[in-house]
Amino acid sequence: TALFGRLANGAAEMATVLRNRMDMGVLERLETRGVLLRVGVTPSDAAHVLGKLDVWDTGAADKALTLFARRRTRAGVALASGADRMADMVVDRLTTQSAQALLETAFAEDPVFDGLSPRELARHFLTTAGLRHHRGLVALDTGVNLPVVGLGASAHSYYPALGKVLNCKMVLPEHAGVANAIGAVVGQISMRASGVVVGIAESRYRVVLEAGPQDFATQETAFAALEAELEQRATEMARQAGAQGIRLRHERQIKQAEVGGRDMFVEAEITVTAAGRPRVAPV
Repeated sequence: TALFGRLANGAAEMATVLRNRMDMGVLERLETRGVLLRVGVTPSDAAHVLGKLDVWDTGAADKALTLFARRRTRAGVALASGADRMADMVVDRLTTQSAQALLETAFAEDPVFDGLSPRELARHFLTTAGLRHHRGLVALDTGVNLPVVGLGASAHSYYPALGKVLNCKMVLPEHAGVANAIGAVVGQISMRASGVVVGIAESRYRVVLEAGPQDFATQETAFAALEAELEQRATEMARQAGAQGIRLRHERQIKQAEVGGRDMFVEAEITVTAAGRPRVAPV
């Protein structure tokens, strides 16, 4: 409540919101539950600065990367000389991480590498040297031996460079920008609601409901009360998102501590997921 109160006037810098280490955990829980949003520099900002995208506020993106470039490394020097250099660094990093992700998938699917860690293989020194087409006494080349299809609004901005890094054909469909949206329509809508039951004394369990905190004498009655509210909340969110034929799934994560040789209840986080197919408008 104290942390949330520091945001009463709207967006604020992290330095003014966080007062101690515990606040970071509070911030992450509020963010996970959708109560607040954390914003920062994204690859889309970098693409605007480099002239690869022009769909949002380029001026704001330039300011954001200019400020980010002034951050100091451990050596005490600025990250970059300006927004353009910072944008190059962000896009280069995006390309590297995308290449690692694709290689990790390829290693996982290639039967020759069964039993080995795909993550470690994708980041191995020899793999990295192969991506750079090392030529010394040893010649190394690493790549993906299949065409890769790039989808998403940013595919045409970032993925051509990825094909060069992985030495593979990169296929960019004409309507790649809306492919993920089509996938969302034909897929499932899934909405989640979470809450916590806290043990405040022996045989006393507190639940914070929309109507306010309520205490219960048993775990199961507390769980049932919270789950009933979460079911209603998740179902309503799914309906508003356009779902039909909604199904519910429950998860409980219970934390206990051993006190005097007995297991004592600390808290339980309960999550209810409501999922269903999207309603399709008549054509």
